[in-house]
Amino acid sequence: MLMATFASMAADGYHLDAMDKLRIRVAEWQSAEGAVRDWATISGDYSVNPAGEISLPFVGELGVKGKTTTEVATAIAVGLQQKLGLPDRPEASVEIAEYRPVFLAGDVQTPGKYPYAPGLTVLKAMSLAGGLRRADSGQGGVRDFIQAQGNYDVLIAQRNGLLARRARLIAEAENRDQIDFPPELNKTDVGRKLMADETALKEARENRLRLQLTALDDLKKLLQSEIESLSKKIVTQNRQVELSKDELKSISGLAEKGLVVNQRIMSLERTSAELEGKVLDLETASLRAKQDISKATQDATKLQNDRDTEVAQSRQQTEADLEEMGFKVGMYSGLMTEAMTRAPDAARTANNGAEPVIRYAIVRTDEDGKASEVAADENTSILPGDVVKIEIAGPGVTSN
Repeated sequence: MLMATFASMAADGYHLDAMDKLRIRVAEWQSAEGAVRDWATISGDYSVNPAGEISLPFVGELGVKGKTTTEVATAIAVGLQQKLGLPDRPEASVEIAEYRPVFLAGDVQTPGKYPYAPGLTVLKAMSLAGGLRRADSGQGGVRDFIQAQGNYDVLIAQRNGLLARRARLIAEAENRDQIDFPPELNKTDVGRKLMADETALKEARENRLRLQLTALDDLKKLLQSEIESLSKKIVTQNRQVELSKDELKSISGLAEKGLVVNQRIMSLERTSAELEGKVLDLETASLRAKQDISKATQDATKLQNDRDTEVAQSRQQTEADLEEMGFKVGMYSGLMTEAMTRAPDAARTANNGAEPVIRYAIVRTDEDGKASEVAADENTSILPGDVVKIEIAGPGVTSN
């Protein structure tokens, strides 16, 4: 596993790699003399080169990468015996004089290469690098952080308002009774107030539209009643016209015989004309009422269409405002992070003593040369050759 401890590494056998330093001692038991011969020419400290080899007198280039110290000691002894034709194999001992270094990168005071020691953790390694990066001078980092945080907080408040508005507009566009607000709004009192305000606004807008449509519907019903009444009057009036014409027809013959005076005929003709004129007035009033019903229907449709158009335009503008707000929030988040990298105590000062958020990661290369990165914490063990990355994290930004 990538997060192996030094204890497990020791149990499995430490595998050598470039930048390890070995201490080698070679001695030979000379049975003829009954004495031990020390090979001072070979004994000494050797560094593993980038190719994973060490260069020994008589033996030459010896590959040690991926081997344990025991395997290297055996290879040295065998190599000397074969190279020099020794009757007895010399004894070689190999131990780690210095492990390959670890590397610290990111928001530490002094990034770079540091010697490894067994039991080294992320926190201990960070202390070797002087801890978190500190401000170069003055209070500039703190001031910049406070300014960026102030703008960030204002933008977040505005963004939450836009999120609540968008949720309300979506509910209105889809004619839903309930508004599906983003969950983060329900986590704060300010967010809950925004939800309540948008809910109240939605109800007020719906009530207003409902009243306007109801008024038009009532007007249409009133006009329809008027049309029905006019239709009945027209029927009655037409009946009177017919009766008047029948009476006029009946006395026309009497007039020819001189039994009725012409004045009587003229009076009946005038009455008949007046009755026909009233019928035309009633029919005109009925037609006007029908036109008013048609206009009321058009007004109701226009009200609904105008409402739908206004909701669509407002939603489009809100989406554009949210996108712009996202860019601004990201910018000020970056400025806060940049201020903290220059002065990590800025976040602590600006947030009433709260510690800044720090992210740790370890990059480790396996025997095949493949590098992998995993998250870590202060107590994670480090192995030789590891790269420890420390980052002071800025505030997170919720996606739209």
